[in-house]
Amino acid sequence: MSETSCLTNHFLIAMPALADPNFSHTVTYICEHNQKGAMGIVINRPSGLTLGEVLEHMDIEASPRVDLQMPVFEGGPVEPEHGFVVHAPVGAWDSSLKVTDEIAVTTSRDVLSAIAHGEGPKRHLFALGYAGWGAGQLEEEIANNAWLSGPADPPTLFETAPEQRWAAAAALLGVDVNLLSSQIGHA
Repeated sequence: MSETSCLTNHFLIAMPALADPNFSHTVTYICEHNQKGAMGIVINRPSGLTLGEVLEHMDIEASPRVDLQMPVFEGGPVEPEHGFVVHAPVGAWDSSLKVTDEIAVTTSRDVLSAIAHGEGPKRHLFALGYAGWGAGQLEEEIANNAWLSGPADPPTLFETAPEQRWAAAAALLGVDVNLLSSQIGHA
């Protein structure tokens, strides 16, 4: 796979016609993409759970200065019982995948403990589950106009309100999702 076709550290933006209920109107942050497939975290679909509820379930006590109302996202349909923290800066956590020099995805309890105590990464989002594609599957879906893709932007990832991330990620490409047709086709 050439570097130009690698989608690691990109946003995958669902086209309006994408009817799969797992991905309709989503933005997925691609954490890893190689010849074996791709892995990403949906970043704009709150699950209804909060960080406080997850910490309580895991018996992790939180500092009063931590935002316990922070939403937990539905990261994707694969392994929805597992937690993933997308964060910056990278840090030295027990189980991390370094995506860039600035962003990592961590699955270990130590990062959640640090966040709960106000000592963890300053920018983070927590998701349950992930999205995964087998070898060539994502490329085929992109060729079939299911997705737009473009370089990820940390402010969109960490600072934009979840309900605005779909439109904001598309706007980074100069695309207004409200003007896109829900019809699939090739010109």
